Amino acid sequence: MSISRKTILIILSFFAIYVIWGSTYLLNKIAVSNLPPFFLASVRFLTASGLIFLIAKVSKISLKITLNQLKNTAIAGFLFLTFGNGVVVWALKYVDSGFAALEISAQPLVVLLLLRMLQGKRISLMSFFGVLLGFIGIFLLVGQKEILNQDGQILGMITIFACMVSWAYASIFVGKADLPSNHFVNTGYQMLCGGTFLGLISLILNESWSWPNTWQNEVQWSMLGLILFGSLIAFTAFNYLLKTVSPEKVATSTYVNPIIALILGWWVLNEQISLQSICAAIVLLTGVYFINSNRKFKLRAHGR
Repeated sequence: MSISRKTILIILSFFAIYVIWGSTYLLNKIAVSNLPPFFLASVRFLTASGLIFLIAKVSKISLKITLNQLKNTAIAGFLFLTFGNGVVVWALKYVDSGFAALEISAQPLVVLLLLRMLQGKRISLMSFFGVLLGFIGIFLLVGQKEILNQDGQILGMITIFACMVSWAYASIFVGKADLPSNHFVNTGYQMLCGGTFLGLISLILNESWSWPNTWQNEVQWSMLGLILFGSLIAFTAFNYLLKTVSPEKVATSTYVNPIIALILGWWVLNEQISLQSICAAIVLLTGVYFINSNRKFKLRAHGR
């Protein structure tokens, strides 16, 4: 029996949002070990935005944007990429990549709570159990003695949580904001604005800038993977799946990404996976499942 082209594209797209997005935590961890975090993130998103605009131009996709749309893409770019992603890259200097991915998997929980606080949306019984399990999972994750005793771990955990709030608020903001109708173009402008802000922060912090030819080989390959696969291919796959299959199926990446990140961090970087972390992962991801199975909102990608 022959497999249709559409089926193959769907399978490849799920591979992209499962494995590629899950691997970006590892790639960022490798790159930030040798490059300043805000410089790293700025180069990634500015390069990716340039490639998006080039592809759009070749494909004859209009890049026109109104002043109001530019303002909104700048806000979204700052919340998603400058703060939401750039600060997470900084936090990876202090926490393991798998740990960061697990903590970030609680994002749907934060979105749900913000919807309740900002818009007064009622939390269903199933979602309430999801929130409860989510808090228990986070408590198990961050309450490990071997983590709390390590230098910078607490600061890293708090910082990542702040980034989750930024992503959650941005997810609500873009739902009603006037943005470019073409998702590809919209992504390009968000990356351009977010990358520009990251570059300015890098300059203010007096980070050391360098040319790619001076980077170590593993850093060069990591950056290439982040730009081409993490920023271009995976995000395009995400938007394709949103138009092709149900949002609930696309949201399953929320459960798979942390597992991929944990496995890769253990395999490549020898990051330790404790029994308590495994228990926390099961409880936390079960809570996220309950929240997503009843949600009325669409999670927005945040440029992992």
